[in-house]
Amino acid sequence: MALNRGVRSGLRLLASCAEASAPASRGFHSTGVRRMGAHTHDEPYYVHAKHMYNLHRMKHQQLTACLSVLAVVSIGVGVPVYAVVFQQKKTASG
Repeated sequence: MALNRGVRSGLRLLASCAEASAPASRGFHSTGVRRMGAHTHDEPYYVHAKHMYNLHRMKHQQLTACLSVLAVVSIGVGVPVYAVVFQQKKTASG
């Protein structure tokens, strides 16, 4: 008997929650597209130059690529090592 009452009150509670949340509506809202300055054409904000990335015409391509990769790898290794050393110094002094 008590279980039956508990189930009924639970169902009533669920029904009241469902009724309360039913009128809410969800949807996307966006503002209009902004134009840059006095331009009236549909051009994107940043237009790539025609020959912006001519990598095959770059001078000293192999040297530049090797130095770039070396710089990225050294930063990727150096920053975590520095962070660990800094944290250990901070913990040891305190």
